[in-house]
Amino acid sequence: MSLGDDGYGGGHDSGRAAGDPGGYDDRHLTRTRLPEGEGDAYGPYGQPRRGGRPGGGRPGMSSRNLMTVVGVVVLLLAAIAFANRGGDDSSSDGADTNTDKAASSGATAASGTRPVTGKTGGIASGFAHSEQGAQSAAANFAVALGGDGMFKADTRREIVDATHTADAAPALKEDLDKAYSAGFLKNLGLNPDGTAPKGQTFVSRTVPVGTKSTSYGGDEATVEVWCTGLVGLAGEGSTKPVAQTWFTITEKLRWVDNDWKVSSSSQKQGPAPVSSDVRASGADEIANAISGYGGFTYAR
Repeated sequence: MSLGDDGYGGGHDSGRAAGDPGGYDDRHLTRTRLPEGEGDAYGPYGQPRRGGRPGGGRPGMSSRNLMTVVGVVVLLLAAIAFANRGGDDSSSDGADTNTDKAASSGATAASGTRPVTGKTGGIASGFAHSEQGAQSAAANFAVALGGDGMFKADTRREIVDATHTADAAPALKEDLDKAYSAGFLKNLGLNPDGTAPKGQTFVSRTVPVGTKSTSYGGDEATVEVWCTGLVGLAGEGSTKPVAQTWFTITEKLRWVDNDWKVSSSSQKQGPAPVSSDVRASGADEIANAISGYGGFTYAR
């Protein structure tokens, strides 16, 4: 995930230009359920201003190297860019070269189908075996993989198991355990166990704006999820203030054991709107909002 105008890796091209509002027609709108509770803390991504690379990072742990290691997980890319605060890396990394755009080209449409009620490890499950069900799954998985739970070893493994296919999960968990090293977490301002320092609140939340499928074949689907997100530390003395980012996640899904699961994914920056002149809130205000507002279950 890029900070400021830096880019993420991710080779899948959504076909949408960042300032092209016409690329998302008004026939389709995302529908969400009301918040499910105040404790639902999935979600991330920040976009601080571009700056110099801080000196406390682990040698060799550059954003490009980590993207190569764990390109299937969206949050890590965001966190790496946030931790390193810069580098003009606007190239497109990643190896998702899917070019099949035979399925629906419109943005998300409300269908009247009720959102799922099942949960697996706190993550929505039991999605419909349909193109709409695949889009709903992709949106919910983006939220889970972009949450603060990914920074703690136990919850990270649970999230990966709940969202990925059985053949993709083991190697991914091993790679992520190496990537989320103590040095990397320190560079983010976190403790070695992934928790925030005393008196500060770690914010990592992803909010899907819309979805579309670029291919659908019954038991396989490719879905793009356009997201905005927040990442940073809220609290007195924080050197990593909470900031915003915009990005698009491409998830390849497979129908396994009567539900959709991720087999691989990639990410790229944007489309990003022009920043508004809204006053930035203080650290306490942000921390209170994060603890006081729960997340959503996404459906069509």
